[in-house]
Amino acid sequence: MVKQATLQFNKVPTVGDAKFALDKCNMQDKVTTSAWRGPVKQAVETTNAAEPTCIYLNLEDLKCFEAVERQYEHWGVIFHNSLAIQPSNSAFPAYSGLTVLMGAPKSGFLEASFLRPVNWVSAFVTSSQRLVFSAYDRDQQLLAQAVLAEANLANNNSAIPPNTLLSVTANNIYSVTFCAFDGQFTLDDFHFCF
Repeated sequence: MVKQATLQFNKVPTVGDAKFALDKCNMQDKVTTSAWRGPVKQAVETTNAAEPTCIYLNLEDLKCFEAVERQYEHWGVIFHNSLAIQPSNSAFPAYSGLTVLMGAPKSGFLEASFLRPVNWVSAFVTSSQRLVFSAYDRDQQLLAQAVLAEANLANNNSAIPPNTLLSVTANNIYSVTFCAFDGQFTLDDFHFCF
């Protein structure tokens, strides 16, 4: 059994507009990210249709070294090139719990596709290289990007702490990618809102 929680927010977080490159791993202008470390509030059901429905995947029921693809399909997301791990390397700490996702078998890349369009996606990211988080529409046209400007491994003297929150906001997001340019990265607490 996979444990997830549905979250309700009064307002979907927004990211500033910017001009973006068309290549999935090429970023011309960057969107500022933040190192948010606040607690995640537990959900309560609401009947107010104006509030977005948000899904939080804590990943803790995945087995270590399990290929992750359709485990969360019933929640509306399918992962590609994704592996669940419990990092033994202290440079890649988990944000919560023990389990994180990493891009594998192709390192430095991970994709998530949504069964219905979403408007906001976020994850806590730790990377060995600069990382670009991109959102795409149904036709694979770039909608938004967020950038982790440099490596943020634990104990590497980076100005950016490990487990930095990256998020993208746009109407009708059908897929997102994480590209670390031949680096390694981990994702924790993957969130998305309809």
